[in-house]
Amino acid sequence: MGGSVRPVSGCAGPGREPVTRLSLSGRRLELWLALAIVLLDQLTKAMIRVSVPLYGSVQVVPGLLNLTNVRNTGAAFGILNAVDFPFKTTLIAFIATAALLGVAVYAASLAPHQRAARIGLALILGGAAGNLLDRVAHGSVVDFVDVYWQHYHFWAFNVADSAITVGVAVLILDMLRTAPHVSDVV
Repeated sequence: MGGSVRPVSGCAGPGREPVTRLSLSGRRLELWLALAIVLLDQLTKAMIRVSVPLYGSVQVVPGLLNLTNVRNTGAAFGILNAVDFPFKTTLIAFIATAALLGVAVYAASLAPHQRAARIGLALILGGAAGNLLDRVAHGSVVDFVDVYWQHYHFWAFNVADSAITVGVAVLILDMLRTAPHVSDVV
């Protein structure tokens, strides 16, 4: 009962190792990481809501970085932000919830040795949950990090978006590191 790794029956065969999965207690790092992302994301968004007026801006690094209070009623990178249709918030929240559940199910299926992938997915889950909370509670996501150069502005983003981006980068790097080489397959 006290172990955090359990074998999955029926997965072993001749020449194959048994597949193991982590129990919930074996996933403490991922759970705490996702929770920390959600808390940090919600804390920073709350601070922006009370300290920077909507569409207001505070210069942090002149010519490079501002804190700007904007709302994203659309999806990632402002997709559908300028489009208005009935039940838009509900539809986007439903799609985000389905994606969040899909990622969670996939993350739960990863083996213990797939630590980098599990951490990347925890970052994605924490970020997705943080933005989903905003959508459900406020009907939009608070974005506030405004990186720019002269007149060229990147999309405003937040802690949740940053966690998702880093999580995807970790997954890509893990896939590149663990992908079998053609000469190893043949």
